[in-house]
Amino acid sequence: MNGADALLATLVANEVTACFANPGTSEMQFVAALDRRPEMRPVLCLFEGVATGAADGYGRMADKPACTLLHLGPGYGNGVANLHNARRAFTPIVNVIGDHATYHRQYDAPLNSDIATLVKPNSIWARSADSPDDVPVLAAEAVAASYGPPGGPASLILPADAAWLETGAEPVIAQKPVRPAPPDTAVEETVLALRKAKRPVILIGGHACRAEALAQAARLAAHGIRVMADTFVARQPRGAGTFAPSRMPYFGEAALKELEGVDLMVLAGTTMPVAFFAYPGRPSVLVPEGCDLLEFVGRGEDAVAGLAALADALGAPRQGPSQPLKRPDAAPSGPLSPQMAGISVARHLPEGAIVCDDSVTSGGGIAVPSMTAAPHEVLALTGGAIGIGLPLAVGAAVAAPDRKVVSLNGDGAAMYTLQALWTLARENLDVTVVVFANNSYRILNIEMLRTGAGAAGPQAAKLLGLGDPVIHWVPLANGLGLPAVRCTTAEEFETAFARAMAQRGPMFIEAAI
Repeated sequence: MNGADALLATLVANEVTACFANPGTSEMQFVAALDRRPEMRPVLCLFEGVATGAADGYGRMADKPACTLLHLGPGYGNGVANLHNARRAFTPIVNVIGDHATYHRQYDAPLNSDIATLVKPNSIWARSADSPDDVPVLAAEAVAASYGPPGGPASLILPADAAWLETGAEPVIAQKPVRPAPPDTAVEETVLALRKAKRPVILIGGHACRAEALAQAARLAAHGIRVMADTFVARQPRGAGTFAPSRMPYFGEAALKELEGVDLMVLAGTTMPVAFFAYPGRPSVLVPEGCDLLEFVGRGEDAVAGLAALADALGAPRQGPSQPLKRPDAAPSGPLSPQMAGISVARHLPEGAIVCDDSVTSGGGIAVPSMTAAPHEVLALTGGAIGIGLPLAVGAAVAAPDRKVVSLNGDGAAMYTLQALWTLARENLDVTVVVFANNSYRILNIEMLRTGAGAAGPQAAKLLGLGDPVIHWVPLANGLGLPAVRCTTAEEFETAFARAMAQRGPMFIEAAI
């Protein structure tokens, strides 16, 4: 047994059984060892940003880490944007990053880089296993660290010689941490503060937006306390039978208007809300003047236990409000828009579906009618780095093969990680991809005005438009192995989406809006 065997044995022993990979020469021992570990599912990704985003989608749905296999510093660097998103989602991931042999590092070969420094910003744990005997212990530490709480990417650097040298080291079982409940004193303090406040709000995020915690938050809403959710949440139930808290608006001025008059903000599973960007003359912190801020449940604490204890202490009803099942009766007609597409999505989305949302300015048109669609879950863009919708869908489909996955993407966002389509086809994953093609970075046109920079002139417009040349999505998808259709009317989208929901396997729909 060599170091690579010891690594795979430890990962599998700790239920890490999916590997999203883009390997190179330094990782060949790991690749060879896969033949001796059939429990590990290897998934080839043609770009590291797909591998890291897929590991994020897998971890969000499986509640356990997948591993990535990345080729030295440049390979890791290619995956950084979606590891940034994963860090903001607190997703458990174990990155395995190949490195030059320990004795070869000194010669500064062309692919040599300071991997330890590169991984630091987006890793909650990072070590280099410089001896094969160190591999199992460090691999188990990486798994444990990835769980947190609250969790995130852990990075294990594996030099080539540590992978190929023999070892007798046995697999090590990670000690998984447990989320502690908030102390009784925190519950008591929050009860007192809520009773004193005239217009309190509870802001929830992270694990406080998962199904069991939402049920407890609904009890608080039934008691008369306003509940809001973060703008972007890693995983949240939506549709019939679920509690639908209002969402913190994306734009800061809209958020502050929504919070006008609030005198107490209680945080559960999240932190103080801030504006996504700074704007001239506008505040960064989205807490109204004179409003007290109280952290009740930290990101690493048990939100279900905390919210339940708070609801009990306040004497809240045992059950709170939930959304009715109310699909649109009539099929949409006329020119295609996000709102028309949203009607079709709400009509045909199957129960238990997983929606991976990177649709940017088109997202609201889908979200509103989906509030009363069949119960489903939504994985959102937590870190703001677009290009995650397709990779998230890859990982979610591997983690939950019996559930339909729908990937919603802006056209600019989809071009970041287009290679994911090939992996969807290769693995025959049950994913329907929708790309909203408006031939523009529309969000940037909006933001340019908001920053006070003014409307785009002829030179600036060259950096904001995608229509010259027009991206031909259907042949692109076909060329990467997916059946594809272009829809220009609501009727065409209705037919295409209904058909995709009724069959298994990958499908691509261009929604020309």
